[in-house]
Amino acid sequence: MTIYSDYTPRRVGWFLGISGWQLGTIALTFLPVAATASAGRWASAAVLTLGWLVLVFLVVVPVRGRSATGWAWSTVRVAAGSLAGWTRFRARAATGQARDLSEVDLPGVLAGLAIHEGPPQGPEFARPALIQHRSLRTWTQTASLEHPGIDMAEAGERDLLGRGLGTLLDAAEATELIDTVILMVRSIPEDGTERAEWVRRHRTGHASPVVSGINAALDEMSTRINTRSEAFFSFVVPEARLGRAGREFGGGIDGRARVIQSAAAEMEAQLTGGLGATRATWLTSPQLAAVTRTGFAPGDRASIVEAVLAHDKDAGVNADVPWAMAGPSGADPAPRHYSHDAWNSASVTLRLPDKGAAMGALRAVLTPGLPGERRSLVVVFPVVPRGRAVRQSEKTAESANLAEDMRAKVGMRTGASIRGKADKARRVDAKLAAGNSLTYPYAVATVTAPKTARISECRRRLESSVRKAGFAPLPLDMAHDVAFASSCVPLGVDLTRPGQS
Repeated sequence: MTIYSDYTPRRVGWFLGISGWQLGTIALTFLPVAATASAGRWASAAVLTLGWLVLVFLVVVPVRGRSATGWAWSTVRVAAGSLAGWTRFRARAATGQARDLSEVDLPGVLAGLAIHEGPPQGPEFARPALIQHRSLRTWTQTASLEHPGIDMAEAGERDLLGRGLGTLLDAAEATELIDTVILMVRSIPEDGTERAEWVRRHRTGHASPVVSGINAALDEMSTRINTRSEAFFSFVVPEARLGRAGREFGGGIDGRARVIQSAAAEMEAQLTGGLGATRATWLTSPQLAAVTRTGFAPGDRASIVEAVLAHDKDAGVNADVPWAMAGPSGADPAPRHYSHDAWNSASVTLRLPDKGAAMGALRAVLTPGLPGERRSLVVVFPVVPRGRAVRQSEKTAESANLAEDMRAKVGMRTGASIRGKADKARRVDAKLAAGNSLTYPYAVATVTAPKTARISECRRRLESSVRKAGFAPLPLDMAHDVAFASSCVPLGVDLTRPGQS
């Protein structure tokens, strides 16, 4: 079994796990307490001490992954948005106001998207879609992956796949264009649409009724217990890095598209090489619209596949999903889940265990727990530029050394956990000096279920699957809409990007 444990937090607290700004806030707010006590006004000092302790709790003590001040700010924002109606979404097509069916109409953080078609590529002259996020000034390209999986892979092969992922991240950093790499997997119950069409085409009609009945029963049984997985790869390029290179290639959208597709060719070589993918297909605009629609409404997949199969026989059948109808007809975020059309979704983030993560353990997270339920998982790799990575790595190592020195000076014992984190910080610094790239990955898992099912029960099952995989789940309350867009729709949403959430 391949175990990876060489990861470290983005920041290491200077003293007792407290960051610099937290320590400064505590010290500055204690000055009035000290001044009052030195003047002998003990009653006032007691009141100020009580207030100071409350402030320390609000600033320092984490509550389910966030500070109390962070929870308060998120609650105020969600309440204000709900009361003002800013968070409620109704599609223009659902209200009869859609004029241009090619115009993107998506809720929340996806509202600022524009889809462009790139130059023709390959023998089929396909035009991959370019996803432009105007408000964040980023560009994204997405590919559909075909991969045999790692369930049957031996330890040596899994180690090679892990090295292949590291090589892909190094290649992304070397392009000096890509700043985020996104891997997404969606797992849904098998609907049997393709199988039914294959049987219809190949049935001869010479089989006995008994044999036909047995085959039908086997098909129904296998359809109920099987799941279908969809894998996607996306990379994000900021406009700040793309503008100059795009002008060198002719400027405008076409110039940017040529630059992005050159980076896509490098990523495709890594995907089909070290990562073991058998095929990487860069999605066109119609394909991406269909993927987006099934992201919001998993039950629509069967009808879309049937339309595609009918289009193969009759060119008059319209199998495309217009962008004006690719999103939900309505969406309403709630504090504990996200409601979209006839579906509810709830998301959790995965906290990496100190003992390390086993490659392949996340399969349990992707296994649906109830009929009609869908599980989605995204792993995002923000690629840190070389200069910033060196500075952050050195700062993290220095913070670890400073924390150990301060604990030693005050006579506090340095536990094994603290020593282990400091050693990891030093190992990461050494790997960066050896030429590896630096990234701070995170993962988000989402369960989507029909509104006839209790989403709270589905979320508990998802959290149980996360714990079974060896990770710790942390519900993303107050942010389920952004988490859904990141983990279920491959359009380049990144939770860590300023302004995204």
